[in-house]
Amino acid sequence: MARMASAERRRQLTEAAIRAMSRDGVAKTTTRSIAAEAGVSLSVFHYCFDSKQALIESVITTLTDHSVTVVKEALRPRATLEETVRAGFQAYWDHVRAHPDEHMLTYELTQYALRQPGFEHLARRQYELYGDAYADLIGELAETMDFRLGVPVPVLARYLAAMTDGLTLNYLVLGDAAAWTAILDTVTAHITGLVTPA
Repeated sequence: MARMASAERRRQLTEAAIRAMSRDGVAKTTTRSIAAEAGVSLSVFHYCFDSKQALIESVITTLTDHSVTVVKEALRPRATLEETVRAGFQAYWDHVRAHPDEHMLTYELTQYALRQPGFEHLARRQYELYGDAYADLIGELAETMDFRLGVPVPVLARYLAAMTDGLTLNYLVLGDAAAWTAILDTVTAHITGLVTPA
């Protein structure tokens, strides 16, 4: 087996865990199955992660990064703020439709963490990450497009996290991709209505 930096090995194992958990479910995924998915020995897994909590936290952070990265790339300034915000929502939505199993896994991880004694803080951390990601995106957009918000950034960030969380679950349950263009247009109009030029 080729030697690999510890951080890169952790990344490899985290991505393997995401694949295994998406396929088999969180409760049924074992350290042995993750090691097999990554093509490494069990001892390598235990060298990189000293507990299941550490692994789940890495999975949660990585799944959040997957979504945030595509949105951040889409949020380059366009002719209007509405076009820019709409592009960000569309990028996120395209990711949901392309990777429904990953997004379903986020909900399963929340429930698993809330039901496992000693893991509850991971569910809280998951939702704090969502809010932090939105706060960062709002801050970067405000700098590049020069606007003022009608509500404080932490309030808007948490609101956006709750709104996209609910919309994502709604889509995973109901499907109906055709309906979502109008829904995203409505969300965009509402969010941009909370903004005024600086």
